[in-house]
Amino acid sequence: MSASSNMNWDRRTVLRAAMGLAAAGGLAACGGNNGRGGGSGSGKNLVQYFHAYGEAGVEQAVKKYAKAYKDANVTTQWITGNNFEQKLFAALLTDNAPDVFEFHPQIQLVKSGQVADLTDIIEPVKDDFNQADIKSHTVDGKIYGVRMIDDPQFFFYRPSMFEKAGVEVPTTLEELIEAAAKLRTSKVKGAYLGNDLTPVQHNLIWSAGADTLTADNKPAFNTDAVADGLKQLRGLFTSGDLLLGAPADWWDPSAFTQGLTAIQWCGMWAMPVMQKALGDDIGIFPFPKVGSAGKESVYNGGWSMFVNAKGKNVEAAKEYVKWLWIDQKQYQEDFATSFGFHIPPRTSLAQSADKLKSGLPAEGVKLFNEFGHFDNIGWTQAMIAAFNDVMANSVRKNGDPKAQLAACEKKVDAELKKLFG
Repeated sequence: MSASSNMNWDRRTVLRAAMGLAAAGGLAACGGNNGRGGGSGSGKNLVQYFHAYGEAGVEQAVKKYAKAYKDANVTTQWITGNNFEQKLFAALLTDNAPDVFEFHPQIQLVKSGQVADLTDIIEPVKDDFNQADIKSHTVDGKIYGVRMIDDPQFFFYRPSMFEKAGVEVPTTLEELIEAAAKLRTSKVKGAYLGNDLTPVQHNLIWSAGADTLTADNKPAFNTDAVADGLKQLRGLFTSGDLLLGAPADWWDPSAFTQGLTAIQWCGMWAMPVMQKALGDDIGIFPFPKVGSAGKESVYNGGWSMFVNAKGKNVEAAKEYVKWLWIDQKQYQEDFATSFGFHIPPRTSLAQSADKLKSGLPAEGVKLFNEFGHFDNIGWTQAMIAAFNDVMANSVRKNGDPKAQLAACEKKVDAELKKLFG
């Protein structure tokens, strides 16, 4: 991907913009401790930021990995709450900024010189990484960030409920809407797509045969098929068949495990909790195709580790990232498969991980490999926010989809001009 631009990006301007536009996830807030010192290693003091994963044991594992590193004192800030992005970006503007932090590939961080070039530590093992992950972290031939986990997202469903209602697994959006209607009972809603439906917005684009951006960084989502898909989602939203206002949002499996819905959009990370609650009464399928030219899609979320290029110990931070996320394969597999199911971005680990070789996890890996779509580093938080407005105005408020897509395209085009000239 080309990332050439004739603009000068000011670090504070970029980060403040990101703070204002960052989407809330299942994330967190800093405590009073600034996190300096306290590790078991020798030499430099390093601080790493993690958002609070929902699965039990993750925090203890991350701190265990850090303690095992002997070439620096590594302290973990475990950021709880729902505003990890804002806390991270605010911290990056201070003298107590983390040396290492997890986030998603975002071109503003590269443009502002906030993240360090990690090509030298990744290049020797580059071929062992999922090449789509490498591409999503590459700007002008340089690799920024090491992928830690890949998190495919798809629909989970209850086969017993499908059988009772005489429903087949949907392969088109029309069939999904029909299935939701047949599955709805007085106590169970047919489907759950998140409390504001935005979790499926990228899949709607991909499944309609479109994309967020073209290869040369132009808007690619404003198509008739995407507009038709938005109309269909509007119909589902108003049908009464959709679960709205669930106690926990889409990333939490509780709406599914508590029997509030027969179908839920969620991530592979939730499989162990679902299996504990429901046994074998769980199936998965990708977001169905939209229109005749569409294709089913799976969104690949996930997290990556970045080095703060403005930090005081950049080389020491790079060495730590290399040690943990490139050299320590046992920790990488442990992180990916012991606390919910995730796919290791290292292809050798993805193929050897025993927990992913059979049953529902293996089916998740299969769907990921066949239908997976990855983040585009040029698709920024501002662009995501603009498409959030499309979902709000055309699905939840009944605005004209074509007009909403056109307005979004105008905003995205303006952002792209700032980035790429």
